[in-house]
Amino acid sequence: MTSSLMSRVAHRHGLRSKDLRSCWRWRNYPPTYDSGGQRADAEVLLNPAGRQVLADLCGVRPDILARALPAWEQEDAKLPAGKDWTGPAAAWRIGGAVAGPVTFGCRLCAARRTGTVVRVVRYTPRWERVCVRHGRWLLDADGDQPLEHLDVRGLPEVAAAQRRWTGVARRAGRAGAEPERVFALAYAVVARWWEQALHWERETLWPRRLHQVAGGNAGDDLKRWRIVGRDAVIFPEVVAVADALLDPAMAQLAWRASGGTRPRVRGEDDPFCRRLGERVDRDWLGPQLATDYGGPLSGWRGTIVRARHGCGPPGWRDDPWQLKREQQPATMAGQLRVMAAEAQTGGSGTRWRATVPAEHRFHITQLLDEAREELAQLRGVQSGTTAEVARTLLEHLSQSAELIDRAVLHTAAAAVAAGVALEEVAQWSRLPTEELSQILAAGRSED
Repeated sequence: MTSSLMSRVAHRHGLRSKDLRSCWRWRNYPPTYDSGGQRADAEVLLNPAGRQVLADLCGVRPDILARALPAWEQEDAKLPAGKDWTGPAAAWRIGGAVAGPVTFGCRLCAARRTGTVVRVVRYTPRWERVCVRHGRWLLDADGDQPLEHLDVRGLPEVAAAQRRWTGVARRAGRAGAEPERVFALAYAVVARWWEQALHWERETLWPRRLHQVAGGNAGDDLKRWRIVGRDAVIFPEVVAVADALLDPAMAQLAWRASGGTRPRVRGEDDPFCRRLGERVDRDWLGPQLATDYGGPLSGWRGTIVRARHGCGPPGWRDDPWQLKREQQPATMAGQLRVMAAEAQTGGSGTRWRATVPAEHRFHITQLLDEAREELAQLRGVQSGTTAEVARTLLEHLSQSAELIDRAVLHTAAAAVAAGVALEEVAQWSRLPTEELSQILAAGRSED
């Protein structure tokens, strides 16, 4: 992250981070957690002059930093531009809303390369979270909690899964699927299992791993450790499921289990579910999966079967890797906010900021701000020919309406994902329940 690099540059020059930041004119304040304190995943966006200043401080060319920093060349509406402003300027943003998932880096690796022990924050996909050299699982940086990593040295299967993912990603590419989407679907499938596993009496692998990453025993803090440790604990199964769903033999098995050309309702002896359980080293899991309807795994199976039947509506349903928004797993940060809110309210309810991720809230606010700016430009636009005034009014009103419609869908999706009944959301948004359900399921609201 650019902000992480700035902190390391300051440390290298013997300065405090806030002293180095005086080289830029800042357009807003750093984002903070609900409980106070600057967010670890706070990112910095720079204008061209600001990027040149940082490049000079680093002693490297801007194009080199552009290859290393995903947010390097991203602009922001808050940054001044044009002939009226040529000085270095900067704006704060939340990293997850800029360039993807943000995690802590391994301090030991950073110290080995730079000779300084400082906190590092970087953009890292979920399948690259293991520091193999030091046996660490690097945690999301957007959560309001003190840990930067989990110790997985006693869990060699976690690092092995990361190595295995490289081959799975290649298989996905050869099959014409985007590895990121394959992983996202498998992650959603296994995260759903994670929530159900509390009732699986024969489940022993995940409890053992969870206690391991908790330092030996999660103790009375089991609920928090189930949130913080989930991604590390389920990672081997996520890779195994992704590998299984890419296997043509599994797709054929799903087709046969559905009855082939003579469709039938699946039972507890479903051969596809039984085989999938075996592939995640749980030969008892088949009946549990066979009776789980409505999840992302059922969606994948339904797409495979419809494609072989040659029926079903066109579009996204033809893509087995399409993941509905409401089926995306809750993030660690979101779950921690909910847990904190429940502790404050005694479990009687949660608030918007506790249940909706900051990145989603930021995007809704950004859409509303853009709509407000479009409408503000119409003040006083009442002179000129009829055609000119009408064209100006209609173009800006149409753009504002589109932005507001997108904000409505984003807000509705956030409310449904947070547990509000779809019927109530539909009533508030003045949309038919069926239509809203279809829109949210098809993922038409943009990220």
